[in-house]
Amino acid sequence: MNLSYWEYKTWFSNVDFTIVGSGIVGLSCALRLKTRFPKANILILERGTLPNGASTKNAGFACFGSLSEIIDDLKSHSEEEVLQLVQKRYTGLQSLRENLGDKTIDYLPNKGFELFTNADKILFEECLSKKEQINALLKPIFDNTVFKTQENIFKFKNIQPQYIVNQFEGQINTGKMMQSFLTKVQSAGINILNNCSVASINDLNTSVEIKTNLLTFSTNKVLIATNGFASQLGIDQVKPARAQVLITKPIEGLHIKGTFHLDRGYYYFRNIDNRILFGGGRNLDFTTEETTQLGQTQLVQHKLEQLLNETILPNIDFEIEHRWSGIMGVGNQKKSIVKQVSENTFCGVRLGGMGVAIGSIVGTELADLL
Repeated sequence: MNLSYWEYKTWFSNVDFTIVGSGIVGLSCALRLKTRFPKANILILERGTLPNGASTKNAGFACFGSLSEIIDDLKSHSEEEVLQLVQKRYTGLQSLRENLGDKTIDYLPNKGFELFTNADKILFEECLSKKEQINALLKPIFDNTVFKTQENIFKFKNIQPQYIVNQFEGQINTGKMMQSFLTKVQSAGINILNNCSVASINDLNTSVEIKTNLLTFSTNKVLIATNGFASQLGIDQVKPARAQVLITKPIEGLHIKGTFHLDRGYYYFRNIDNRILFGGGRNLDFTTEETTQLGQTQLVQHKLEQLLNETILPNIDFEIEHRWSGIMGVGNQKKSIVKQVSENTFCGVRLGGMGVAIGSIVGTELADLL
C-alpha cells in the first residue's frame, strides 16, 4: 500500500489498541475501551465494506432461547450453566436497548413463537411436559412466566395445533442497530478501516505485528472479535456456521407478526415491512454450511421456499426479492470464549448464533480483560 506521511501518521502510528472485526462485539469493545482509556488511539479493522460476519446479516431476533433449545441445553449443561446463559442473553438485550434506544433500533415486543411440525409431535409433547419446570427455573431472571401456549392464530399449516410463546422476546432492525453503533464509535474518535483483511498476528511480547492485505504495522494490543472467522486467526475452538436467508416482496394484508422458530430453531422467520424474512436450514448439510464463504445453495434455498409455500404462507401468492447469508461462530459449548490468547492478544468469540443478545456484553468483557 502506497501510504503518504499523513495517512501513516493518522491511522497507523502509535496505535494502542487494534480490534479485528467491526461487528457488535468489536464496536462494543471499542466503546468500552474508549471509556476506560479516553486518550487511547483505537483502530478497528474490518474485512468487508460493511461488517462481514453476522452483525449486519442476521434476522433481527431479540431472543434468548426457545423452550426446546433450553430443554436440549439441559441435556449437556447444568441448570446453573443454562441459567447463566439465559441471564447473559437477557441482560445483553436490555443493555443493547438502553445503549442505543428502542426507537433507534425499531425494537418491537411482538413475542417469540415456537412452532412444531407434525413430525415433531414427540418433541412438542416433551416441551409441554417440561414447560412449567423451565418456567420455574427462569423465574429468578424474569420474575414472571416466560413460556405459555397459544392456538394457531396465524393459520400456519402442517404444524402442531399450538405454539409455545415466549412473552419476553421481540424484534429489531439490524441495519439501524449497526448504523447507530457505527455512528457512536466514529463520534468517539475511533478509526475504522474497511476492506482490510488480517492475514496474521505476531505477538512480539513488547508489541504486536499485524499483517494485512494492505500493509503491516505495529500495535500495543490486539483484540480479536471476528466470531465466525476466528479459526482463521488460530482460535480453533470456533467453527464457522453459515446461515442462509431470504426475504419476500411486500405481501398485501400480511397477518403474521412476531419472531418464529421452527424445527428446533434450525428455521426462523419474522415479519418486516409487510414481508416475511426467512432463514435457516444448515441442518440439511452441516458439512457444507461449516464455511466462511458467503453464498447460497440450491438445497437450502429450495427447502426455505418449500416451507414458505406449505407451512408459513399457504395459499398466499408471494415472490422472493432478495437472498443473502451470514457467518456465525459456534462450538461444542454455548458459552462464549473471552480470554487472553498471548501476552498482548485477546479474543471475544463463539457467540453461538446469539450475537444480537450477547454481543454487547461480550465486547465489554473483552475490553475489560485489559
